[in-house]
Amino acid sequence: MGEFTIGGRPIGRNHRPFIIAEMSGNHNQSLERALAIVDAAADAGVDALKIQTYTADTMTLDIHEGEFFIDDPTNNWEGNSLYNLYLQAYTPWEWHQAIFDRCRERGIIGFSTPFDESAVDFLESLDVPAYKIASFENIDLPLIRKAASTGKPLIVSTGMATAAELDELVRTAREAGCRDLVLLKCTSSYPATPEDSNLATIPHMRELFGCEVGLSDHTLGIGAAVAAVAFGATVIEKHFTLRRSDGGVDAAFSMEPEEMKALVVETERARQAIGTVRYGCIDSEQASMKHRRTLYIARDMKAGDVFTRENLRAIRPGFGLHPKYMPMLLGKRIRKDAAKGTPVTWELLIE
Repeated sequence: MGEFTIGGRPIGRNHRPFIIAEMSGNHNQSLERALAIVDAAADAGVDALKIQTYTADTMTLDIHEGEFFIDDPTNNWEGNSLYNLYLQAYTPWEWHQAIFDRCRERGIIGFSTPFDESAVDFLESLDVPAYKIASFENIDLPLIRKAASTGKPLIVSTGMATAAELDELVRTAREAGCRDLVLLKCTSSYPATPEDSNLATIPHMRELFGCEVGLSDHTLGIGAAVAAVAFGATVIEKHFTLRRSDGGVDAAFSMEPEEMKALVVETERARQAIGTVRYGCIDSEQASMKHRRTLYIARDMKAGDVFTRENLRAIRPGFGLHPKYMPMLLGKRIRKDAAKGTPVTWELLIE
């Protein structure tokens, strides 16, 4: 495992988190809106914008009943057939170039999730810098083999996959030529709950598979993403829209621009805050040392007076002896006159 780049952007724990805004179907079948989402993502400070490359026919069959119909009130897409859902959500292939061009103009990286081998061929013709594999496709080994064979970095969501399935995925990708791999901890429910996120899996996944790890996050807000960085995540993916109130197939669990901007800022703060194991005063704390409690003369004293709890106190500032010496000093005599507010030093004591 070593650092690598996507579109010139380094990926690794020594760099700020790589933030991906997932457009998915939030363009609501408007290219103008899709380009506005790119602009909003760039303004929010993300590193990359991702779309999805499929058609209804590459995803499923044109059947609208039985297991091809979503009849589950807990599902955001209840009341749709799979085919009609993908008709609503897909990004027309003729839009891809315009979207990627806008990404380049705005200084962010544009890439996509292919859902079948024909999508990989199409995306190769557009020279995308990386590929994302969705959770529902992480067991599609022929697709993984095809994407890996391009030699470009792979980012794979791990939702629903067992450790054995992930092992098979990683082996397949490596054998097909993938050198640069990121596994994203993912909970494939929409939205996901924090309780189901199990972010403690992230460092275990890194150790088990020897690759970069991250989070594909379907929870609301930024808390899970910030916590994931503390667990070692180097890539964060969140669905993104202009306004949830605009509707759309993924709007309910997508971030708005202000939230995405906060995520960009706070995940980098989390990374910076991890640091190393360190005790004691650091350089930035030196100026604060003078505000620690130390021992001071609390009442005017004459030479020979005895230290008592009335004339010896542990107070701020920090120019006297450590408070731990208080019991040792009580009952001892002072060598010379000392005014109230004098820091206590060993030189004041009569030996």
